[in-house]
Amino acid sequence: MPSVHISVTVRPLTISDLATCAWSGGPGHLDAVADALRAPDFDYLAVCPEASGLPVAIGGVNFAPRPGAGEITQLGVHPALQSCGLGTILITALEDRVTARGLTVAELGVETTNPRARALYERLGYRAFDTVRTGWDRRTEDGTVYRYETDCVEMRKHLTSASPGT
Repeated sequence: MPSVHISVTVRPLTISDLATCAWSGGPGHLDAVADALRAPDFDYLAVCPEASGLPVAIGGVNFAPRPGAGEITQLGVHPALQSCGLGTILITALEDRVTARGLTVAELGVETTNPRARALYERLGYRAFDTVRTGWDRRTEDGTVYRYETDCVEMRKHLTSASPGT
Protein backbone atom coordinates (compact mmCIF):
# COMPACT_ATOMS: atom_id res chain seq x y z
CA MET A 1 0.00 0.00 0.00
CA PRO A 2 1.41 3.44 -0.88
CA SER A 3 2.13 5.84 1.93
CA VAL A 4 2.34 9.60 2.20
CA HIS A 5 4.91 11.39 4.33
CA ILE A 6 4.42 14.96 5.51
CA SER A 7 6.67 17.18 7.57
CA VAL A 8 5.15 18.57 10.74
CA THR A 9 6.19 21.14 13.29
CA VAL A 10 5.23 21.51 16.93
CA ARG A 11 4.51 25.03 18.09
CA PRO A 12 2.52 26.85 20.75
CA LEU A 13 -1.22 26.89 20.08
CA THR A 14 -2.72 30.37 19.87
CA ILE A 15 -6.21 31.77 20.40
CA SER A 16 -6.40 32.50 16.67
CA ASP A 17 -5.86 28.78 15.95
CA LEU A 18 -9.10 27.82 17.71
CA ALA A 19 -11.25 28.76 14.73
CA THR A 20 -9.61 25.86 12.84
CA CYS A 21 -9.88 23.34 15.71
CA ALA A 22 -13.61 22.54 15.72
CA TRP A 23 -12.63 18.92 14.98
CA SER A 24 -11.15 18.67 18.51
CA GLY A 25 -14.47 18.98 20.37
CA GLY A 26 -17.57 21.05 20.81
CA PRO A 27 -17.86 24.70 21.81
CA GLY A 28 -17.41 23.91 25.50
CA HIS A 29 -14.15 22.11 24.79
CA LEU A 30 -12.86 25.05 22.78
CA ASP A 31 -13.88 27.36 25.65
CA ALA A 32 -11.78 25.19 28.00
CA VAL A 33 -8.84 25.33 25.56
CA ALA A 34 -9.14 29.13 25.39
CA ASP A 35 -9.11 29.27 29.21
CA ALA A 36 -6.01 27.06 29.27
CA LEU A 37 -4.25 29.34 26.78
CA ARG A 38 -4.74 32.23 29.22
CA ALA A 39 -3.60 30.28 32.31
CA PRO A 40 -0.09 31.07 33.60
CA ASP A 41 0.85 27.48 34.48
CA PHE A 42 -0.38 25.84 31.28
CA ASP A 43 1.58 25.15 28.08
CA TYR A 44 -0.54 24.32 25.04
CA LEU A 45 0.96 22.93 21.82
CA ALA A 46 -0.16 22.24 18.27
CA VAL A 47 1.21 19.76 15.75
CA CYS A 48 0.90 21.28 12.28
CA PRO A 49 1.82 20.15 8.78
CA GLU A 50 4.51 22.51 7.53
CA ALA A 51 2.60 23.09 4.29
CA SER A 52 -0.51 24.54 5.95
CA GLY A 53 0.54 25.49 9.48
CA LEU A 54 -2.94 24.50 10.67
CA PRO A 55 -3.25 22.40 13.85
CA VAL A 56 -4.01 18.71 13.32
CA ALA A 57 -3.21 17.65 16.91
CA ILE A 58 -3.45 19.74 20.07
CA GLY A 59 -2.90 19.26 23.77
CA GLY A 60 -1.58 20.87 26.88
CA VAL A 61 0.33 20.35 30.05
CA ASN A 62 -0.99 21.91 33.25
CA PHE A 63 1.61 22.53 35.94
CA ALA A 64 -0.80 23.80 38.62
CA PRO A 65 -2.91 20.91 39.97
CA ARG A 66 -0.30 18.22 40.61
CA PRO A 67 2.71 19.30 42.68
CA GLY A 68 5.91 17.82 41.25
CA ALA A 69 4.27 16.68 38.02
CA GLY A 70 2.97 18.02 34.75
CA GLU A 71 -0.59 16.97 33.96
CA ILE A 72 -0.98 16.26 30.24
CA THR A 73 -4.54 17.06 29.26
CA GLN A 74 -7.03 18.00 26.54
CA LEU A 75 -5.33 15.86 23.90
CA GLY A 76 -6.88 15.62 20.47
CA VAL A 77 -5.86 14.47 17.01
CA HIS A 78 -7.90 15.27 13.91
CA PRO A 79 -10.12 12.19 13.34
CA ALA A 80 -8.93 11.76 9.74
CA LEU A 81 -5.30 11.59 10.94
CA GLN A 82 -5.57 9.34 13.99
CA SER A 83 -3.17 6.39 14.19
CA CYS A 84 -0.58 8.23 12.07
CA GLY A 85 1.86 9.00 14.90
CA LEU A 86 0.73 12.57 15.59
CA GLY A 87 -0.37 11.74 19.14
CA THR A 88 3.07 10.33 19.89
CA ILE A 89 4.73 13.46 18.51
CA LEU A 90 2.43 15.67 20.61
CA ILE A 91 2.88 13.72 23.85
CA THR A 92 6.66 13.63 23.41
CA ALA A 93 6.71 17.41 22.94
CA LEU A 94 4.52 17.88 26.04
CA GLU A 95 6.83 15.61 28.05
CA ASP A 96 9.72 17.84 26.91
CA ARG A 97 7.84 20.81 28.41
CA VAL A 98 7.56 18.90 31.70
CA THR A 99 11.29 18.14 31.85
CA ALA A 100 12.13 21.72 30.82
CA ARG A 101 10.46 22.79 34.08
CA GLY A 102 12.78 20.47 36.01
CA LEU A 103 10.07 17.88 36.68
CA THR A 104 10.45 14.16 36.15
CA VAL A 105 6.82 12.99 36.32
CA ALA A 106 4.06 13.34 33.73
CA GLU A 107 0.51 12.29 34.53
CA LEU A 108 -2.68 12.06 32.52
CA GLY A 109 -6.18 10.67 32.73
CA VAL A 110 -7.94 8.58 30.12
CA GLU A 111 -11.60 7.67 30.07
CA THR A 112 -12.23 3.99 30.73
CA THR A 113 -14.30 3.97 27.53
CA ASN A 114 -11.26 4.94 25.40
CA PRO A 115 -9.09 1.81 25.10
CA ARG A 116 -7.26 3.05 21.97
CA ALA A 117 -5.93 6.11 23.79
CA ARG A 118 -5.01 4.03 26.83
CA ALA A 119 -3.09 1.60 24.62
CA LEU A 120 -1.12 4.54 23.16
CA TYR A 121 -0.26 5.87 26.62
CA GLU A 122 0.83 2.42 27.79
CA ARG A 123 2.99 2.00 24.68
CA LEU A 124 4.62 5.35 25.56
CA GLY A 125 5.43 4.13 29.08
CA TYR A 126 2.49 5.38 31.16
CA ARG A 127 1.24 3.10 33.94
CA ALA A 128 -2.14 3.19 35.69
CA PHE A 129 -2.15 4.14 39.36
CA ASP A 130 -5.80 4.99 40.12
CA THR A 131 -9.33 5.18 38.74
CA VAL A 132 -11.39 8.26 39.56
CA ARG A 133 -14.87 9.54 38.84
CA THR A 134 -14.65 12.97 37.26
CA GLY A 135 -16.69 15.33 35.17
CA TRP A 136 -16.83 18.66 33.46
CA ASP A 137 -19.39 20.99 31.98
CA ARG A 138 -20.04 20.74 28.26
CA ARG A 139 -21.73 23.31 26.06
CA THR A 140 -23.60 22.21 22.94
CA GLU A 141 -23.90 24.10 19.65
CA ASP A 142 -27.19 25.64 20.82
CA GLY A 143 -25.59 26.89 24.06
CA THR A 144 -27.09 24.28 26.38
CA VAL A 145 -24.72 23.38 29.22
CA TYR A 146 -24.75 19.96 30.82
CA ARG A 147 -22.51 18.03 33.18
CA TYR A 148 -20.55 15.15 31.66
CA GLU A 149 -19.51 12.48 34.20
CA THR A 150 -17.09 9.66 33.48
CA ASP A 151 -14.56 7.28 35.02
CA CYS A 152 -10.92 7.94 34.19
CA VAL A 153 -7.82 5.83 34.68
CA GLU A 154 -5.05 8.02 36.09
CA MET A 155 -1.69 7.19 34.53
CA ARG A 156 1.87 8.24 35.34
CA LYS A 157 5.24 8.15 33.60
CA HIS A 158 8.62 8.84 35.15
CA LEU A 159 10.64 10.95 32.73
CA THR A 160 14.37 11.20 32.38
CA SER A 161 15.59 14.73 32.98
CA ALA A 162 17.90 16.22 30.43
CA SER A 163 21.40 16.78 31.68
CA PRO A 164 22.52 20.41 31.94
CA GLY A 165 23.98 21.54 28.65
CA THR A 166 22.20 18.95 26.50
